[in-house]
Amino acid sequence: MNNAIFNIREPENEPVLQYIPGSIEHKLLAEELTLQRNHVLEIPLIIGGKEIRTGKTGKVVMPSDHSHLLATYHQATEKEVILAINAALDAKCEWMNLAWMERAAIMAKAAELISKKYRYRLNAATMLGQGKNVFQAEIDSACEIIDYLRFNNFFASMIYMEQPKSESDTINRIEYRPLEGFVYTITPFNFTAIAANLNSSVALMGNTTVWKPASTSLLSNYYLMKIFEEAGLPPGVINFVPGSGELISRTVLKNKDLAGIHFTGSNPTLNSIWKQVAENLQHYKSYPRIVGETGGKDFIFAHSSADPEALAAAIVRGSFEYQGQKCSAASRAYIPESLWRKTSKILLRMISEIRMGDVTEPDNFVNAVIDEASFDRIMSYLDLAKKSNEVRIISGGTGNKSRGYFIEPTVIVTENPQFVTMEEEIFGPVITIYIYRDDQFEETLRLCDETSPYGLTGSIFSNDKYAMIKACRALRFAAGNFYINDKPTGAMVGQQPFGGARASGTNDKAGSHLNLTRWVSPRTIKETLIPAIDFKYPYMIAPQDND
Repeated sequence: MNNAIFNIREPENEPVLQYIPGSIEHKLLAEELTLQRNHVLEIPLIIGGKEIRTGKTGKVVMPSDHSHLLATYHQATEKEVILAINAALDAKCEWMNLAWMERAAIMAKAAELISKKYRYRLNAATMLGQGKNVFQAEIDSACEIIDYLRFNNFFASMIYMEQPKSESDTINRIEYRPLEGFVYTITPFNFTAIAANLNSSVALMGNTTVWKPASTSLLSNYYLMKIFEEAGLPPGVINFVPGSGELISRTVLKNKDLAGIHFTGSNPTLNSIWKQVAENLQHYKSYPRIVGETGGKDFIFAHSSADPEALAAAIVRGSFEYQGQKCSAASRAYIPESLWRKTSKILLRMISEIRMGDVTEPDNFVNAVIDEASFDRIMSYLDLAKKSNEVRIISGGTGNKSRGYFIEPTVIVTENPQFVTMEEEIFGPVITIYIYRDDQFEETLRLCDETSPYGLTGSIFSNDKYAMIKACRALRFAAGNFYINDKPTGAMVGQQPFGGARASGTNDKAGSHLNLTRWVSPRTIKETLIPAIDFKYPYMIAPQDND
């Protein structure tokens, strides 16, 4: 079977279920939410296919009701981290020598399990544990994970198919080897899909991983790990290691067999990891591949020709979906004076219609932020804004953490384009708007480009084609994902490969073949059919005497 040339057709994106009241998906999700809400799960480590309980435990609570315990989880000590590294190395040889299509079959089965069997389990866990409403969970923990698994199989087939030209006297080929060693994957709280992709993309290409999941996403991540196992993932290919990031990284990053790091998280954390890798370079067997996606200070930029209604809708959805806890969320906007009065009226009307509360109530557009540390950090920015005479808060600005970590959708208007909330990533439901003079369009484009160290996402709203092209060129390096007349969030696998440069990361474009190529180390093989038997060039050989 393995000598076949497999052809994987390009998939379609997974349809988004709507969860209309009375629908079957609404009923099944409600049942799963009740089940998970009324059961406290115990989450072990999973290393080499074995569940390990260390006795050193932490708690998983609901962001919208932090007194409600969803799970307890066991945390790794240095001993378990070393076990995970060894398990990944032990599993490596057999896994990488498996025909790639057999690895792809496991990923395809995982996608089907999520689509058909575990959709509501993953969605409910993401809602309760990570504070997402039903729509945000559906597009993340169902559709995007399924898309990653299916599209990556297709992208891998294209990579393996790419081979060099051979002449009549030689046969040339490329072997797409996995990296030599293990890969360390560090996943964030805000997307269950990122947790899935950071591991499955690496494993698909023949690598094995040590996975450090975010402590605030452990409920969904544990269920995800169990789905991979049910799909047929062999023991040790992915090793699930909750615990202290500092402790785990300290052990992993000094190991000589570290081959790569697949990371999504904060910019300071990636900087720290990169420095530790640099300090240990002399110990590694090879240079570790580092693929990192960090933060953003993502923008919406409006030209005077923009549609105010579309602009206001983009601000609301781009800034306040999932409480602004997306690295792509809009957190600064530049709007011309001529548009502001009409846009602000529409914007404030829309915000007044937003309901905020528990994720289990489907009409709640805004829910709680992830934890107390996030709540306190976001509120510290709002406190600065309240004390400043350079800004005014025109909506929101308050929060309450007595039961859940709730912060109102907040709009700040500033006369200072360098005010701290225009420059620093807040990662919450806060957007700051700078109103510029219509005749300063080009100057303000330069201001937008130069204000933030990040370069992740951004958008331009314009119905003037010349202005749109001018903005697209001026902001070429300000965003790795650039949107025209749309909010700067919502990238889809297979359609908008995701990633940014500058301080936003290495821009290796998750959701495309570009990311997968980072997890292989190609070997070129040339076979000469009739090798030379003399060192001399042809012109050095004397002609034979014909006499």
